[in-house]
Amino acid sequence: MRLSTWSVLAVTLLLSACANGGPWVEVGGERFKVEIADDDAERARGLMFRDELATGTGMLFIHEDEQPQAYWMKNTRIPLDILYFDNDRKLVTQQRNVPPCSGGNRCPSYPSDQPARYVLELNAGEAERLKLQDGAEMTFGKGIPPVR
Repeated sequence: MRLSTWSVLAVTLLLSACANGGPWVEVGGERFKVEIADDDAERARGLMFRDELATGTGMLFIHEDEQPQAYWMKNTRIPLDILYFDNDRKLVTQQRNVPPCSGGNRCPSYPSDQPARYVLELNAGEAERLKLQDGAEMTFGKGIPPVR
């Protein structure tokens, strides 16, 4: 199997995070190592162009304010669960089993039903496996940057 430069970089970052204890969140009674996307460039890039997301990992998007959010799957190759959380880190919207999209700007968006501040992307099927329901709480572990 041949790994792309992005895959090697992602694996290296995740291994580094794991070795250093790295950032994590807990939801549904399970802990996930997360990459943090807390600025416009990181949020825009998200999980684009990746061929896989390792089991037990995800990406946590942190927004400056709680407000309606909408994510899309432009250039995303991995089916995902997109989970929206409010200021209190309570689950307010779930977009489950969102398919990859190679349609560029024609990719549909997947909005939150209520204002959200945090968005957690996990491999598709995780929300169902964990039996997540709206109102579920997300706990931050060490390594999550303070809210600005």
